[in-house]
Amino acid sequence: MRVEILMPKMGESLQEGTILKWLKKEGDAVERDEMILEISTDKVDTEVPSPVSGVLSKILFPENETVEVGKVIAYIETEGVAEAMPKDEPVAKTEPKVEEKIVEKPSKEEIKTDIASSVQASSIVDVVMPKMGESLQEGTILKWLKKEGDAVERDEMILEISTDKVDTEVPSPVSGVLIQILAKESETVEVGKVIAKISVADGSSVGKPSEVQAVTEEISQETKIEIPQKTIEEEQTSQASNRFYSPLVKSIAKAEGISFAELDTIQGTGLEGRVTKNDILKYIENRKKAPVQETKPIVEEQKRIETVKPAPQKTEPSPIITPPSVGADVEIIPMDRVRQLIAEHMIYSKHTSAHVTSVAEADVTGIVKFREKYKTEFEKREGFKLTYTPFFAKAAVDGVRAFPRVNVSVDGKNIILHKKIHLSVATALEDGNLIVPVIKNADALSISGLARAVYDLSTRARSKKLNPDDIQGGTFTITNVGTFGTLFGTPVINQPQTAIMGIGAIKKRPVVKEIDGEDIIVVRHIAYVSITYDHRVIDGQLAGQCLAAIVKSLESMNEKTISL
Repeated sequence: MRVEILMPKMGESLQEGTILKWLKKEGDAVERDEMILEISTDKVDTEVPSPVSGVLSKILFPENETVEVGKVIAYIETEGVAEAMPKDEPVAKTEPKVEEKIVEKPSKEEIKTDIASSVQASSIVDVVMPKMGESLQEGTILKWLKKEGDAVERDEMILEISTDKVDTEVPSPVSGVLIQILAKESETVEVGKVIAKISVADGSSVGKPSEVQAVTEEISQETKIEIPQKTIEEEQTSQASNRFYSPLVKSIAKAEGISFAELDTIQGTGLEGRVTKNDILKYIENRKKAPVQETKPIVEEQKRIETVKPAPQKTEPSPIITPPSVGADVEIIPMDRVRQLIAEHMIYSKHTSAHVTSVAEADVTGIVKFREKYKTEFEKREGFKLTYTPFFAKAAVDGVRAFPRVNVSVDGKNIILHKKIHLSVATALEDGNLIVPVIKNADALSISGLARAVYDLSTRARSKKLNPDDIQGGTFTITNVGTFGTLFGTPVINQPQTAIMGIGAIKKRPVVKEIDGEDIIVVRHIAYVSITYDHRVIDGQLAGQCLAAIVKSLESMNEKTISL
């Protein structure tokens, strides 16, 4: 069977990609998920994997050619017949002969036989958990949009997944019938693992969806291995834990009868001591090997440790901190997944970087007057409102460009200097959470370009339509703490970056200006601007110089210098 390889869509606004290099040549055998070419877009350079195993029978576009998204760029033969065919000839399709006869509705056994023979005659394409980011190793299935037996079209969305960075829908790689779902909703699956199977029947019918579903369910029941699961007692699951555990770790704990109290005793090797899949599996393995007489209930041991108190010391008594009692005047609000990740990321940043903040004030009267004069014209032209954010973004870019040593990250004992400025913009969501999309190559954009980028990213962030690439690769962050009137703040560094700029509220204030040699009190629009930096690699002098350059850029913006 011939499978088409399409130019993939690497971003919401991207309509084309350039083929950098073919990693395989015509006639080469390829494995599923083996990289076959490199492509470049306006946002990212990446490798493209093969969706199936087979032979690369035809390459339709040479290297360095730009191709529209969705266009066929190559063919792969999955049945090993490509080697025997001339490379320039299409695959001949044999039309099956159909005899006309009246038949009764087939029995269940007949349908099963038809499906089995059809599946054997067709190709089975595996749907795998996609890799949604360089550092991501797993994803959680939120919802299946199709059920077993449903017909699916190529690029039709078949399920929704969630990762630590983004929630997204996953399209079908081919047209066919979804014959088997291997991972349930709410299940966390490793990247690259098969989660479903699609039968591509070369145009032959595999029965009505309802009939196919009934049979595939029966087949699944016959081949499924039931694994008995131990359940955590109610009194145990109700116990809260201050640590974050992934859905995968929780499911393993539930299957093994491990309580949250016992989970808390496991030493994690993941980010910030997070318990990984390997950690809990190793713990379970060691627990099974331990002699029976030495295995004590973890909860009882925990209580025993808590009751052992040191001998009283002759010092002033420390205040006793008691947790609030749960009653009618108290509401327990569990953190959602995003809030847990934010909390984890913030603590990690504080533990990693030596935070120092410097603050300056900027006279932004020129910006305020310019915006007031042109905001109506801008909105008519662009279709969205002109905010102050793009002006501060431009100033941030100017400051970083002048002092590039703040545009760095840390790798062990090495400093990584980024030559391009990818500006992260903290964006508040309607549910109270925060996401930080990235304006790539912000140093190449004008104020209008920055305004469009900010509007596009913030709009897609609030409608949950960001791509994984939209929230990765930032080198410097800005955050507007003055949205609700805050004068200035000391934001937490967005790892692995080493500096973040805080924007305070713009307020009218009386200031002293020297005019013609005399000091005069005038009313100006003033904003506090801060820079929080990682003192491991950025000293106060460098941070102060960058902050001064940001202020200088802001104060130089007026009707004469700004162009939209």
